[in-house]
Amino acid sequence: MAKIAFIGAGSFEFTRNLVRDIFTFDAFKDATIALMDIDETRLEYSKKAVEKIIKAGNYGAKVISTMKREEALEGADGVLCTILSGDVDVWRYDIEIPKQYGVDINVGDTRGPAGIFRALRTIPVMLDICKDIEKYCPDAIFLNYTNPMAMLCRAMQSRFPALKITGLCHSVQGTAGMLARWIGARNSEITYTCAGINHQAFYLDYKWKGVDAYPQIREALKRPEIYNEEQVRNELFLLLDYYPTESSGHNSEYNAWFRKRPDLIEKFCTHGTGWNPGAYAYILKQYEERKDTWQSTIEKWLEIPSVSLDRGNEYAAYIFNAVFGDKTLFKFNGNIPNKGIIDNMPKGACVEVPVLASPLGFEPVRIGKLPDQIAAMIYPAALCEELTVEGCFSGERQKIHQAMAFDPLTSAVLGLHEIREMTDKMFEQNKDYLGQFR
Repeated sequence: MAKIAFIGAGSFEFTRNLVRDIFTFDAFKDATIALMDIDETRLEYSKKAVEKIIKAGNYGAKVISTMKREEALEGADGVLCTILSGDVDVWRYDIEIPKQYGVDINVGDTRGPAGIFRALRTIPVMLDICKDIEKYCPDAIFLNYTNPMAMLCRAMQSRFPALKITGLCHSVQGTAGMLARWIGARNSEITYTCAGINHQAFYLDYKWKGVDAYPQIREALKRPEIYNEEQVRNELFLLLDYYPTESSGHNSEYNAWFRKRPDLIEKFCTHGTGWNPGAYAYILKQYEERKDTWQSTIEKWLEIPSVSLDRGNEYAAYIFNAVFGDKTLFKFNGNIPNKGIIDNMPKGACVEVPVLASPLGFEPVRIGKLPDQIAAMIYPAALCEELTVEGCFSGERQKIHQAMAFDPLTSAVLGLHEIREMTDKMFEQNKDYLGQFR
């Protein structure tokens, strides 16, 4: 029987949905699900959700919950990580301090000033998790869902090269489905090759029944309701000729074109009709809105007599099944070190590319050279991530100042003296979490 550990299991939505997916595979219907979190209340809610799913599916599985990481990891075949290092009262300053200096952030969990400081707080925790995996389940498949994805995976994969680690993001398959809807195609009729870095990957080809579908996508963008659904991403596509994977709100943070002036924010980041058009502090405000209602929302779900057992579109369960389930090969987009995969990206940097999962582990697909315009956009972002990870390892504040200074949006808004002042203020705010810096 397989054992699958959830670290950060108090992330209720992720845990509930991923467990549901896992049980849809015959190989895991009698698996042990080990839930671990540092929040006892959230952990108990997740345990009740898993028990509800087991009962609804009449599965032979069992669930254990613990606040001890070693207990959850002992003998695990697969590990899922959905942690958040610091509650909203910690990371809200990642958004609010840059705003004081004119850097307007929508989400702030991936890169830029907010992503950099989230990485600095989270990398040490992730390395501790890897140490425990190395000790208690060294052969396990470790799937990370925690952001900032690229920087965390880069840190873990460089320090623990023997572990089977990759990071997963649902934006690749999610965007592929969105584009299919725009052109009237079924998801099953679509194939694609997608590569780049996390949240800045691009469909190098996108085909409908084996035929290039980019002409149909261009036609679809002429319809106002389609253009307005993803204003930022559609503008990027019209410039770069390849469609990006991540939402307009996220993408508006990753370049110098959409958030450096109030009029641009008003035009491109305010009125989109997608799930996240780009308003300031979008995710922070969602967390604040749910602060007093999350428990009642979960309790209402737990009281519903029926529960859907249908498999979702997350990669995790498919990967586990390919490696230690019924061993059906599975191809997915994952975050791995750039070891001869993309020629015009930094060597060793974390890239997001097609990967084949099998009983042998992970085998990345070689991409070769990205189109020049794509490399020109994402290469600097990868270097900022490299500087951040190096600075976190060495405790050199100067490397963090450099990473902040070369962030495209930050450098479009601020002068060097302002960037240094802002960075120092963020260091001071996070001093209790950044013991590695002198």
